[in-house]
Amino acid sequence: MDDGQVTHRGAISQHVQGLPASGIRKFFDLLSSMDGVISLGVGEPDFVTPSHISQAAIRSIEEGITHYTSNYGLIELRQAIAHHLHRLYGMEYDPATEIIVTTGVSEAINLAMLAIIDRGDEVLCPDPSYVAYLPAVLLAGGVFVPVPTFADNGFKVRARDLEERITSRTKAILIGYPSNPTGAVMEREDLLAVAQVAERHNLFVISDEIYDRLVYGVEHTCFASLPGMRERALLMGGFSKAYAMTGWRLAYTCARVDVTEAMMRVHQYITMSAPTMSQYAALEALRSGEEDVRGMVAEYDRRRRLMVPALNAMGLTCFEPRGAFYCFPSVSVTGLSDEAFAEGLLMEEKVAVVPGSAFGQFGVGHVRICYTAPYEVLQDALERMRRFVGRHRRAAK
Repeated sequence: MDDGQVTHRGAISQHVQGLPASGIRKFFDLLSSMDGVISLGVGEPDFVTPSHISQAAIRSIEEGITHYTSNYGLIELRQAIAHHLHRLYGMEYDPATEIIVTTGVSEAINLAMLAIIDRGDEVLCPDPSYVAYLPAVLLAGGVFVPVPTFADNGFKVRARDLEERITSRTKAILIGYPSNPTGAVMEREDLLAVAQVAERHNLFVISDEIYDRLVYGVEHTCFASLPGMRERALLMGGFSKAYAMTGWRLAYTCARVDVTEAMMRVHQYITMSAPTMSQYAALEALRSGEEDVRGMVAEYDRRRRLMVPALNAMGLTCFEPRGAFYCFPSVSVTGLSDEAFAEGLLMEEKVAVVPGSAFGQFGVGHVRICYTAPYEVLQDALERMRRFVGRHRRAAK
């Protein structure tokens, strides 16, 4: 019987069918149907975009500046990004030819992969890592090679572990520090060791530094600023985290001229240009947002200093994260898997966290907890977690 539907053999691309489902999505689907949940699962600031930043976008709309920008982005914004990177890290990028404004760092990473990866090329990446890294490599036809990191080493990727996994097909190393999901940072000497591996094996390094401003008691080292790395590095940065601008979808990528041109060839057909009003907001953020950043970082640090001792006290062993806004404790004391822990905590105490296995095989046994909620809400969440852990810790005995 013809029901009016047209079917095709193999209608969905095998390429897309092969992408793993997000391990986070299941828990957000559950959360959306529940009331009274404290969500510590979404990796975005709880702060509202500072008013003066929003007003810059509103002014651009009211003045009728609503047309496309250059594919590369507003030249004024690219100049401001170049100045920003020079001020913070001493970097020199040509705003005209070495910077692209993108719709988020996720787009920037996809541009990088499509620009430099041929089918079968291998990309090394610390595990656990941000959920979008693996799909970006696969969509470009590459092979994702996880490199284990562990809590006892602060979830830092080690040069020797990278070296052991390099083959004739290795093309690049993809790193994201400060890290989502662990909150780990890589200090200068750690990154120098990675740089030496890249130089020795003639590899690109794609460095996602979206959390560069969110560090506590340490200094962020821009990977591209290391000796000899400017020509190898594809630097990714943006506005979502430090300026509380996740919904504006604005970021940037910086690289040498030929790599930037290759990324532009992809960007111009996929996106054309980032949203114009978002670019004006970002320009205002760079010009006048420093005080806002400092205020938010101070509050994240206050919350961090609440969370880490409390998690350790209840038996959820947690190393001290020095960046981003995540804790990544082990849940082994409960005898539950990370998925069972996250689901049980949500159903029994209405606190949402994300299982560590969503971020890779070496995240198993941990959960990601975002401290992007007001201090008093975090105190309530911690009390609920104490009850839950107490019950299941006794049951595990």
